[in-house]
Amino acid sequence: IRQFIGSAGTTAFFDLPWVPIFIGVVFIMHPWLGWLAVIGVVIITLFTVANEFRTKKPTQEATKWDVESANFSESSRRNADSVVSMGMMGNVLSNWGRLRGNSLSETQQAAASSEVFMSISKGVRLLLQSSILGLGAYLAVIQIITPGTMIAASIIGGRALSPIDQAIANWRNFVGARQAYGRLNIVLAGMGQAPDLITLPQPQGHVDVSQVVKMKPSEAGGDGSSILQGINFSLEPGDALGVVGPSASGKSSLARLLVGLWMPERGSVRLDGATYDQWDSDELGRHIGYLPQSAELLRGTIKANIARFDAEVDDEDVIKAARMADVHHLIMALPGGYEAIVGESVVLSGGQTQRIALARAIYKTPALIVLDEPNSNLDAEGDAALTKAITALREAKSTVIVMAHRPSAIAAVNKLLMLREGVQVEFGDKKDVLSKITKAANVSPKIATGSPGGLTLKRSPAGDAS
Repeated sequence: IRQFIGSAGTTAFFDLPWVPIFIGVVFIMHPWLGWLAVIGVVIITLFTVANEFRTKKPTQEATKWDVESANFSESSRRNADSVVSMGMMGNVLSNWGRLRGNSLSETQQAAASSEVFMSISKGVRLLLQSSILGLGAYLAVIQIITPGTMIAASIIGGRALSPIDQAIANWRNFVGARQAYGRLNIVLAGMGQAPDLITLPQPQGHVDVSQVVKMKPSEAGGDGSSILQGINFSLEPGDALGVVGPSASGKSSLARLLVGLWMPERGSVRLDGATYDQWDSDELGRHIGYLPQSAELLRGTIKANIARFDAEVDDEDVIKAARMADVHHLIMALPGGYEAIVGESVVLSGGQTQRIALARAIYKTPALIVLDEPNSNLDAEGDAALTKAITALREAKSTVIVMAHRPSAIAAVNKLLMLREGVQVEFGDKKDVLSKITKAANVSPKIATGSPGGLTLKRSPAGDAS
């Protein structure tokens, strides 16, 4: 849209309202000259309509492939290590070239059609100017109009057709801008102006999830199937819930619901009795900590990342969060310490990034903290730090929810929720849920202690089962 507004096409569209005025002036000079100009306008308008039908689909396809190639290029850049180390460079370049080639091919097809119609319309416009001049000369010879009127009619007639000619020349850009406007409308539909919400008191961490159903989002190819259904549990301040289950059981989807990134189709998620749409999003965000499954830090200092780029940051709060996540000594060992710039003065490993992102999640000890597989990149030392942080958060009366794939992540929790294929299977005290899982497994002592490949169940000091 910005590109089109800054192009010559915008000028042409602003000139279009003058076309009937110019034709009216030609009619005043002589009706024959006016009707000749009208015929020219009708012919060029027909070419414009034909140009629209010829270029609409290729322009749409070109835009689609252009977006695909740009997204693939950005994805390849983010995963450059994997691409280079596994010898994928040639294949990645080939695939990007195919996507880019499709875009250029459709763009060329649209441009070729547009250029054909532009050339024809320009020829018609020049022919019409000559025709008006010839007809004017005939009327001047028989002394119906003066020679000056003849010249003026030719100039004004050409000026009447020029905006249409220019519109055809820039029609492809206009179609692209119109499609972009339609996409923006889809994205922004229903957003409107945010209502003035009442300022609710600071939440304490009471979480109520009632009969939640979440369908597969449309942008992810939603087909009407549910990814979560019948999720129902309550937590009090100081509780820590471990959410377990096999891959694709809905743990990350539940995490997005709990932090307000998604809204349920049915049921409700409430924090201290209020659904998330009753909160101002920025105000609610101050009381929520979130560590996503793929943790990333924004470009800036480590201090700014931990403080969530708060301009009124208190250094003591930053250091407190870093100490609680047991990452203070790690940061101090980096060049520049807390003022080190991520991605510039320091390059962090996956485990370091995850631990600093954990400090960001627990900054100022939010009422609700959701950790999605927080130990996926951690070593034994990181696991111990995570357990220590969850214990400290529980003592501070924060409500902690951990999406766990490794048993060490739930060492400090007191409740368990088990999911399978998006359905809640078990919920309750960790000891009771583990007991039910053990009974369901029906493991005999002989298998548990003897045969190779058998499953061994043992109770750790923290009370979890591995």
